[in-house]
Amino acid sequence: MIQSILSIVIALGVLITFHEFGHYIVARACGVKVLRFSVGFGKPIFKWVNKRGTEFTLALIPLGGYVRMLDEREGDVPAQLKGEAFNNKSVWQRIAIVAAGPLANFLLAIILYSFVALQGIQTVSPVVGGIESNSIISHSSLQVGDELTHINGQDVASWQQVNLALANLIGQSGTYHFNYLPLGGGSEVASDFKLDSWLSDSEPAGLISELGLEPKRPDMPAVIEKVLADGAAALAGIKAGDEIVRVNDNVIDDWQGFVSIVQNSPKQALSVSLVRDNQNLSLTLIPNEKLVNGAATGYVGLMVKPIVLDSSWYKVTEYSVFGSIEYGIDRSAQMISLTLSSIYKMIKGLISIDNLSGPITIAKVASASAESGLQSFIQFMAYLSISLGVLNLLPIPVLDGGHLLFYFVELVRRKPVSEKIQYLAYRIGASMLFALMLVAIFNDIARL
Repeated sequence: MIQSILSIVIALGVLITFHEFGHYIVARACGVKVLRFSVGFGKPIFKWVNKRGTEFTLALIPLGGYVRMLDEREGDVPAQLKGEAFNNKSVWQRIAIVAAGPLANFLLAIILYSFVALQGIQTVSPVVGGIESNSIISHSSLQVGDELTHINGQDVASWQQVNLALANLIGQSGTYHFNYLPLGGGSEVASDFKLDSWLSDSEPAGLISELGLEPKRPDMPAVIEKVLADGAAALAGIKAGDEIVRVNDNVIDDWQGFVSIVQNSPKQALSVSLVRDNQNLSLTLIPNEKLVNGAATGYVGLMVKPIVLDSSWYKVTEYSVFGSIEYGIDRSAQMISLTLSSIYKMIKGLISIDNLSGPITIAKVASASAESGLQSFIQFMAYLSISLGVLNLLPIPVLDGGHLLFYFVELVRRKPVSEKIQYLAYRIGASMLFALMLVAIFNDIARL
């Protein structure tokens, strides 16, 4: 829990600071007096005032921030400072100031992705390890051992890229093409698969598995790395360092074999034989039950000890300085497009609202990415920064996009939208955001 809290505080702190700094720096460039720059809400725990009179504040609740500017709509402004008031600036200057926050988030994402690329990106090649019978992909010519190269025209050099390509197909219907390199060599082969409103009414457990694919995995002994407190495994007496060798009459050759038995045995007593400190032990394990796509699935709360892969399993792509910047721009553009596409599909009903996530899920992902290493955590921050930027640009009053909408209307009408209409729109917008937040938090709790 401490790791989850620290991970999300660090991630949000950086993203919010960058977002608000975008507003601040452009406001200063446009000659607007900034009264306060706050990261977080609530009681201030740190204050500092610069020579221009701007108060920089770090507040107790790190779930947002704001830049408060001099504005005649919020109070009396001395005559000598009227030229520095936000409301007295041209509409184009106000548009620039408001848009600067989300654009700063996009810039931060480019910087973070570029930094990752500059370190060299290690990816696992998308070699097929299994194909589920009667699945979507089972009707194609793809075979175990083949390596995917393109999905629907998009290059896929890793399973992560396969996931991103498939994310663009959620809610879609039609015939889609993919390419692969056959096992044993030879030229690239083209094939296709059909979708019909794919995953539009459910939250996918995993896009790759939903398609019917299983990545090729190395043999991984069922040696336990971590036992989750209060889980079925902990209650049964399993400890970190144990190696599971048999379940009922089944010899366990690798971790995946154990996982399959557990998943197929919710609330069933399993006789488990294991080795602990060179001694053979037996115990009874009863997996807990959860619903995955409407089917009862067993889980016990164990993490396997990872193994070190040799170089034949992965690729390392090196980038120059300019190449890394190009990668950062391209990757950011992909994620912006995916985020916008997902929002559009959700509005149209092509994607279930169950996919909305709130602060609990974000904290869990932040913690998991931090646990996976610095590169993984930085990529998570980059995507969260893009999500924050896109969200703020939505034309919903109270968000930056809502303010921009009013300013563009002002450009067309050549006069501002009345304060009465703006006030009503802000109340509606706040209600919409509150309702979405309740749905997201409900989804988070349901996932727990």
